[in-house]
Amino acid sequence: MIMEADIAAQQISKMTRHQKLAALLVVLGTESAAQILKSLDEHEVELVSTEMAKLTLVTQEMRQEILREFSEMAVQAGTAALGGAAYTKAVLEKSVGLFRASDIIGRVSPARVPVGSMRQIVEMDVRQLFNLLKEEQPQTVALVASYLTPEKTSQLLTSFSDAARDQIIERLATLGPTPVEVVETIVQVLSLKTNVKSTRALNQTGGLKTAADVLNAMDRNFSDPLLTELDRRNPELSQAIRHKMFTFEDLLTLEASALQKVMREVDMRDLAVALKGASPKLKDALLGCISKRAAETVKEEISFLGSLKKKDIEAAQTRVVDSVRRLESEGEIETHSAPGAEHDEALV
Repeated sequence: MIMEADIAAQQISKMTRHQKLAALLVVLGTESAAQILKSLDEHEVELVSTEMAKLTLVTQEMRQEILREFSEMAVQAGTAALGGAAYTKAVLEKSVGLFRASDIIGRVSPARVPVGSMRQIVEMDVRQLFNLLKEEQPQTVALVASYLTPEKTSQLLTSFSDAARDQIIERLATLGPTPVEVVETIVQVLSLKTNVKSTRALNQTGGLKTAADVLNAMDRNFSDPLLTELDRRNPELSQAIRHKMFTFEDLLTLEASALQKVMREVDMRDLAVALKGASPKLKDALLGCISKRAAETVKEEISFLGSLKKKDIEAAQTRVVDSVRRLESEGEIETHSAPGAEHDEALV
């Protein structure tokens, strides 16, 4: 027992500050851990979350050593504490919300194990894929679609009915890490229909960004009704997808006239904060769409801002983008651009 305690002490002593904090959060449980995460800035949250996702088991000896280091009292622990991606996701959901948690966990989770035999299925043409999947459940179609390019998925979805498309997009947007065994089982069932045999590996990607990319690749005659229906059934998810579809840097894709309308709606304080995290090209484009006097005021405001937290900059950028969406919904401007459109077109 003494040897195990010594080993635990050595392990803890070699940990970085973020690793120790991650271990402490695992020991404390989701409620207390969530409260602590709320007090950290976004960068710290991601660093600690990365370490939590890696830390699958905290032994009793490590637990006692961690608690000894963070408090001056020894705590008697009866069992080991489990961490890992599932625990990290639970903590993040309590501290930053469901969709922000999914975004963070998608970046910090260990890479999923490659799944074999899907390659031959996703390399089928769109007509073959539709014939293979048309009788399957939306969740199964979404899983297969998560292996496709956004352009190919958009083509596939146009073959489904409106109701089926709505369900598939919703499942795709909320698709989380899928156990390899489950994926392999689905692949085996689908392969029986096609006599596919393959062992080449392919990684799966899913989630909000994938759904947003698919909708961006679709013709608006299909994507707009999809989002409208999703607004009705799941407004929180719809908003999260929309945030992925148009970003602050995407303002560079707008026509100058549209950009001028947006700038008339934006609070100049928000613009100053938002521009702290903008590229020089976007900064020039936005300042070029307001009066010279207003531009000078914004520049002066930026110079007095000093260092800002990333979350404050992103919040200001989100408010600017919200103005874009409002104007688009009112028919005042157009934001939809073709897949692969460049963001560096000159705006004067």
